[in-house]
Order: sequence, then structure tokens, then C-alpha cells
Amino acid sequence: MNISVLGTGSFGTSLAMVLAGNRHDVMMYGRNEAVVDEINSRHTNGHYLKDITLPEEIYAVSNLEEAVLHAELLVIAVPVKAVRGLTRNIHEILLSHRKKVLIVHVAKGLELNTHLRVSEVIEQETTDETVEDICVLGGPSHAEEVALKSPTTVSTASLHNKGVETVQDVFMSKYFRVYINEDLIGVEIGGALKNIIAIAVGALHGLNFGDNAKAAIITRGLQEIARLGTKMGADPLTFLGLSGIGDLIVTATSHHSRNFRCGIMLAEGLSLEEAEEKMGMVVEGVNTTRAAYELSEEYGVEMPITKVLHQYLFDDISEEEAFYKLMMREKTSESIGLKELLHEQYKDGSNQ
Repeated sequence: MNISVLGTGSFGTSLAMVLAGNRHDVMMYGRNEAVVDEINSRHTNGHYLKDITLPEEIYAVSNLEEAVLHAELLVIAVPVKAVRGLTRNIHEILLSHRKKVLIVHVAKGLELNTHLRVSEVIEQETTDETVEDICVLGGPSHAEEVALKSPTTVSTASLHNKGVETVQDVFMSKYFRVYINEDLIGVEIGGALKNIIAIAVGALHGLNFGDNAKAAIITRGLQEIARLGTKMGADPLTFLGLSGIGDLIVTATSHHSRNFRCGIMLAEGLSLEEAEEKMGMVVEGVNTTRAAYELSEEYGVEMPITKVLHQYLFDDISEEEAFYKLMMREKTSESIGLKELLHEQYKDGSNQ
């Protein structure tokens, strides 16, 4: 299959390696001429994947039209803030050439001002004339480990349920396993909101708090993700799977995770701007914290970790005050809210 990966970051590059290994004709698109030249001439992408040699079959271009016209399937692997503009350009190219493609995105976040999920952004900027289906690929998948062919399992879901089997087929390999999930909202919300919790856990790690504290934030964070996600239309059981607890664990416990590392840097005294500059890559959890906090207010969902992290990131409260706010909240039951959501979701048997 002819496939173009739009984005030359770490995850886009590692997915291009998976696809090339599966004998697809893979082209990458990137705006940075130096990175494009490095991929073509040296078969490396050293800034994002150190000490990794790319398959010689992967070819990179800096011309978007060339990449779009090459493809039957487009993989959008850019930061969330770049998705709308890129998709608009893709649509114009496809429309002018009367071409139709399948789109799969791997962006994990929410659009800042609209609070839309990435598939919703793509849907707004395309039509049925140009796009067969819009899919997401998500789950616990550090790019560095995918590039090393470490066993990885992910899930895919789609808007129209037309493209998931194709996505499963083209990505599946002996080290990269893809499951089909029918809950597009849940897969996208789980992938987005886990970045918030990862920043919080990173901050605890930077403060030298122990495993008890980190386990508590991960566990309570999953409840927050499930509460908001379910209110937005997701199946709560999705958050017990790869795109829920799976993605949360891998993002909130590993130094491969830029969100986790960002939290550590903040706890060590760096400003948010300094941490992002030092990272050299987009930290999706920062904007997602703002968007999720605003969504929690809109839906009337209690999200104490998100609320406190929002204050820590944007209102400049101290680590001590943030910790106190979480520990000294009003006394409550562990499962309050979640049991009600599960009962409401499954009471008529329609989601069994």
C-alpha cells in the first residue's frame, strides 16, 4: 500500500519504520529540510531517535502535495495544534486532484480553544469527497521502543467504522499488535487526558515523593479520565484497556515520556517555558490540562488532579500548596461518581 506519514517527529518516524517493515511503500513529509535530507542521505533522524537506523526504503519530502498524492493512506503524526492547518491543506490538495484517502492520526490531545478531539478537527476540515474514514491509533507506545521493535500493543477506532480493518492490517506485525476498538471517543479521550496525569506524576517524582504517592495519582487520575470521558460519550470500559490504563501507565512512569519529564523539570524549579524549551518537543499535556479543566467546568465533572495541576501550571501556586489541596480535599468515597456513571451507561443493557 502507498502510505505517507505526515510528520518527522519520533512517533511518526517509528511508525514509518513499522510500515516499511511490513513492505509498504512509505513516504514521510516534514517541513524541516535538514531533517528530510538526513532521512534520505543518512537514514537517521538523530534529533528524535538517537542511534536508530531507518530502513533505506523510507523516502522523505518537504512538499506536502507530493506526499498527499503518493498516498492511499495518510498518517497524521503532528502536534495537535498543527492538525487543523495541515488537514485543511490536505483537503485542498485532494479536492483539486479528485483523490480520496483513508486518514489515521496519532495525535494525543485536545484542540485548545475548541476542546475538540482530533478526529473532530479533521472531520471539520474534510468532506466525504476526499476522505474515506478518519481513524485513531492509540495506546501504550513509546516511539523509542517501537523503533527498537520492542513488543507493543495499540488499538484503533474510527469515525465511520470503515477503515479500522485496513489500519489493523497495514500496521500489524510480529512486534506491533493492533486491536480494533469500537469506541472512538474513549480511545481519543484516554490518549489525551493521560498526559495531564503524567505531568502530575512527574512533578511528584521530581519532589522525591515515593511510589505510594505516584500510584495514588495514577489510580485517582484514571477515575478523572473515566468520569469526563463517559460524560463526553465514551464507554467507561474503554478506560480499563490499552487506551486507558495502558497508555496512562506507560506515560506516567517512564523517562521516555515527555510529559513525565516535564513534570520533573517543573518540580526541579524550571518554569513552564524553560521546561518546554529544554524538551525541544511539544508537551501535549500542557494545553490538554487547560482544555480538560475547561471541559470539566462545562460538563460539571469533578477533576481535582486536573484542577490543581491547572493552578500549578497557570496560576503559579507552589508545589506545597498543590499537594495540600489534593490531600486535604473534602472527605469522600473512593468510587463516588464512577458507579453512577457505570450504572447509567449499562442500565438498559444496550452497551453490554
